[in-house]
Amino acid sequence: MMTRRGVQWLSAAADDPGACRAVWADDPRRPCLLSAGRLFDVVVLGQRIGLETFDQLDRRGMPLGPVAVDWRARQVGFFVPPNSRSSFTRMLEGESPSAPEYRYLDDGSAIVVPGPMPLTGDRYTWLRAPIRQPSGSSAQLAALAAMLVAASELLARADRYGEEHTHPGDAGQEPARAR
Repeated sequence: MMTRRGVQWLSAAADDPGACRAVWADDPRRPCLLSAGRLFDVVVLGQRIGLETFDQLDRRGMPLGPVAVDWRARQVGFFVPPNSRSSFTRMLEGESPSAPEYRYLDDGSAIVVPGPMPLTGDRYTWLRAPIRQPSGSSAQLAALAAMLVAASELLARADRYGEEHTHPGDAGQEPARAR
C-alpha cells in the first residue's frame, strides 16, 4: 500500500496534482495517467522477465524503487530516477552485449499507474508501491541492469532445459537417468 508521502510524490507528476489526489481520495483503487520524465522514468519489461527481475532484486535486498504491473498488457514497470536513459543503457550494455527487450519511458511518455490501494484482481497493481520520494541512486540502475540480464539468462536456460530434457510420462519416452 502506498503511504501518504508516496501519494504526494507520485501525484506531483500529474498535470493537476490536486485533482489526482482528489480522485484517489474518492477511489484509492482508480489508476491515473502520469507523465514520465520529470519525477521518474520507467523501464518497462514483459511480465515474465519483469516478475523474475523483481523477485531477484527483492529477495536479495538490492536497491529498488516503485514497481507497477499492468496484468492485462502483461507488463511490469520499474520506476527509476529521471534522466537516467543513457546511464541505464550503458550499465545494461556493460552486463551483456545483447540486452533483453525493454522499453524506456521518459520525456514525452506517459504511464498508467495503479491507485494507492489496488486490490488483487485489479488490472493495475503495485509490486512495490511508492512510500516516499525515491532516492534516485545509480546503485538502483546498476542493480536493475544486472538483474534484468540475470533474469533473462535464467529464463532462457530454464526454457532450454525444458526443451532438451524429456519428462517421465511423455509418450514413448524413457525418463532421463542420473549418471
